[in-house]
Amino acid sequence: MEILWFLIAMGMFAAIVVPFVLRRRAVGIHQVAPDAPDAADPVSYGFLRQELQDIRLPGPDQDLLDVLGIVQQTQDWRAASQLLAGTPKGGELRWQRVQAFAGAAALELQRKPGAGGAWLRTWRLESPKDAGGAQVHAEFLVQQAWRSSAVGSDDFRIILDEARTACADAALLAPGDPVPYIVELAVARGLGYPHEQFDQVWAMVIDRAPQHMGAHLAALPYWSEKWHGSRAEADHFATTAAARAPQGSLLAALPLFAVYEHIPDLVMVQNFYRSAVVSKAMDGALYTAHSAREDDPVLPHVRHLLVLFLVGAERWGEAMQQLVRVDGHVGALPWTKSEDPAAEYTVYRNLAVAGYEANGGSPATLAP
Repeated sequence: MEILWFLIAMGMFAAIVVPFVLRRRAVGIHQVAPDAPDAADPVSYGFLRQELQDIRLPGPDQDLLDVLGIVQQTQDWRAASQLLAGTPKGGELRWQRVQAFAGAAALELQRKPGAGGAWLRTWRLESPKDAGGAQVHAEFLVQQAWRSSAVGSDDFRIILDEARTACADAALLAPGDPVPYIVELAVARGLGYPHEQFDQVWAMVIDRAPQHMGAHLAALPYWSEKWHGSRAEADHFATTAAARAPQGSLLAALPLFAVYEHIPDLVMVQNFYRSAVVSKAMDGALYTAHSAREDDPVLPHVRHLLVLFLVGAERWGEAMQQLVRVDGHVGALPWTKSEDPAAEYTVYRNLAVAGYEANGGSPATLAP
């Protein structure tokens, strides 16, 4: 019986993998040594090596990186407080900076249990009325719950309960800022808020920032079938937001994120990435990325996800157009789902380069 199951498994493996390999070979892509004469060279496109990819951010924010460097070197929180105080409330940039500071503290604590991230604890103790510090602390607790505990465990729920209290405290310190409620969206997902309770939190977000893309990205997983909704509910949430999006808003790319939420672990359907549903979502995201402001803080998120889908669809040239605009920063979906985001990103980037060159592309033909 064990042999029979093994043969069945091998047959399924061959049915899935062999067509994929043959399809790759049909366009001239195959594994070669890095120094082989016909090896694609990502460096020739100006791409950074894997070890130089910054996993902290989806795109450049030099002010944040400068301040984060100061805080981590001196363990003094004041520079972080000043940066957040000067970052407009309600905007995408403030939410990303809160996430970045919280993530940095969580990573420090992971590397140095009991000692890392001391600057955040000091920040809360020495300036308890600082709205920025309260928001970073709430987001830190959320990230800690996912990093340090099994989802659904007692520890997981205890940390998220503490995060919920921290969100309420942060909201009192900045009544018009949506960030505390955006943080609570992750708490709602982890603790399994009923739909009515989740809708109450969501209403607090959209009353303050109705077009906030980061908030929509934080809310979308709740409606997925992996959590507390369904494929249809997630799609409805995404397409409704996209339909209401004003010109230039990245909300029009939200349906692609809804598709991503429901990608199977193993794609069994041939040409999945070229299916009508996926192609429509990709084309909408591409149009949105083209029409959005180049300095929109959320634009790199859209571009990174497009890389995954465009490579899967073997749309090499379009994938390369996204890669030249995001290379260097890989702190975004889908790469952050991996234990090694830089390695995951580099695999897709190198495959895009190989596919582009196998179809006649070169650094000279890649328009800036």
